[in-house]
Amino acid sequence: MTGSTPRKLGLLATLYFSQGLPFGFFTQALPAVMRQQGISLAAIGLSTLLVLPWGLKFLWAPFVDRHGGARAGRRRGWLLPLQLVSVAVLLVLALADPSEGLAGVMVGVLLINLLAATQDIATDGLAVDLLDRHERGLGNGVQVAGYRVGMIVGGGALLVAFEQLGWAWTFVGAALLLLLATGPVWAFREPPRRAHEPAEGSGEPGVLEALRHFVGDPTRRRWLLVLGIYKAGDYLGTSMLRPFYIDQGMGLAELGVLLGTVGFGAGLLGAMLGGAAVGRLGRRRALLVFGALQALSVASYALSTGAEPGPVLLYGPVIFEHLATGMATATLFTLMMDRCRPEHAATDYTLQASLVVLATLLAAALGGTTAQWLGYGPNFLLGGAVSLAAVGLAWLGTSRPAASPSSAASPS
Repeated sequence: MTGSTPRKLGLLATLYFSQGLPFGFFTQALPAVMRQQGISLAAIGLSTLLVLPWGLKFLWAPFVDRHGGARAGRRRGWLLPLQLVSVAVLLVLALADPSEGLAGVMVGVLLINLLAATQDIATDGLAVDLLDRHERGLGNGVQVAGYRVGMIVGGGALLVAFEQLGWAWTFVGAALLLLLATGPVWAFREPPRRAHEPAEGSGEPGVLEALRHFVGDPTRRRWLLVLGIYKAGDYLGTSMLRPFYIDQGMGLAELGVLLGTVGFGAGLLGAMLGGAAVGRLGRRRALLVFGALQALSVASYALSTGAEPGPVLLYGPVIFEHLATGMATATLFTLMMDRCRPEHAATDYTLQASLVVLATLLAAALGGTTAQWLGYGPNFLLGGAVSLAAVGLAWLGTSRPAASPSSAASPS
């Protein structure tokens, strides 16, 4: 694909930032706000079901893959309108009054997730189209980093702004930031369709065909099992992290600095380090090493459950966990991209990503219940144990590269 590597990475970083910005506020700030209003841990855990569109997006991924604006471009024809509609929804949410109930807010959160999940389908397809194989490690590092920058702003800066400025101006600010992030997409001129890409509206295979592609081969079936558990332990253990700190007496602004700024800053660094290390370590070795670090980092939060944890036990696990999960996620996404067929890139990548989201969504929803039953400390240890089991599964599930003549490439 034509275009310099920095220009490709800059565009992708902007697009993933646009996803992370509202998602960061809804997943990082909203649970803290709900806990301050006395909502139970189990209910907060179940509220993560509002991100269900991210897990179900594979259902409409073939439609997005197949159709696109003839003039605007196959991917750009989706990206521009979705970005602008998301801006409009944020402005409408600015008019809501959460003190009168959260039902309307939850509907808005669901709609934003639907728009962002659809944008992600087009963005992931564009990433596979743009990045050459040697660029994928760094490209996925930038992908995770861009998303985490959005999460830092949405879950950190906007959480601080929420406490200072209130609901309405926080959402107005989020809408303006998202509008600014749309500029690079507006300026982007998508190259013409390549020879292997289906024509507009052609009879491209759908979800069932893509699913058969992955389950029809033992190697690819094992890979689906890896996807189903690799991030689940992380989310099981850390889904109740914000309520945990709220219960320890931490304010929203302090929580925003600890998790939304320090934590996601470490995650940004981890994503870039992980993306750069994939090529040096090899795909499989990086997946195993960073997965083991991820497991240890989730369990390390149990050290913070003692009375009056000092700065080391307060900040250390946060930095360690975000750094490790950033490296693990960038590696996982690189292997997912390797397993995409070029002619069905958005569909294949979205199917894999949806499996990851559904698994983490279930784990996060269960996290509230397990934390309520076991306590915060044992729940962190349980998350670490599940993450460690995922490393063993990844060792078995990636023991042989995916042998598919239609795959973009097999992992090293």
